[in-house]
Amino acid sequence: MSQTIADATAASDAGSAAEHLALSWQAAYGLRPDPVRAYSEAIKAVESAAHAVVEPRNSKATLGTMLRVIRDASTKFTTTLGAGSTAPAEAMMRALWEGQTSRHGGQGGTVPETLEAARAGVHAAATLVQWFTSGAVTRLP
Repeated sequence: MSQTIADATAASDAGSAAEHLALSWQAAYGLRPDPVRAYSEAIKAVESAAHAVVEPRNSKATLGTMLRVIRDASTKFTTTLGAGSTAPAEAMMRALWEGQTSRHGGQGGTVPETLEAARAGVHAAATLVQWFTSGAVTRLP
């Protein structure tokens, strides 16, 4: 985790990914775990790291909008994984996004994230931050 945070700090186009990832880790594994904050910060870390690659011209990009871009324009991106398919990154992003049930209110009530879900989200976010800041996921010219 510390190497991913250091690499995100050094990446010129990762925005605040490193700070969000560090806060996420602390909220998940600190003395007083806060699963909702851990999950929220994990998503912000991915949004920050992926923004320059997926939606550099959208100042209001979110994980949800980036998922649509990757799904609808998957041929505009490549990865160093397997045959260059973005499917693994998209699947992890989708799992993270769909797992955060407390981000919006609704008639059915809000269910806060569990500590187990938050910790899984933190680790998924760390992988995605590393992929986007290292060039493992890139936009094709």
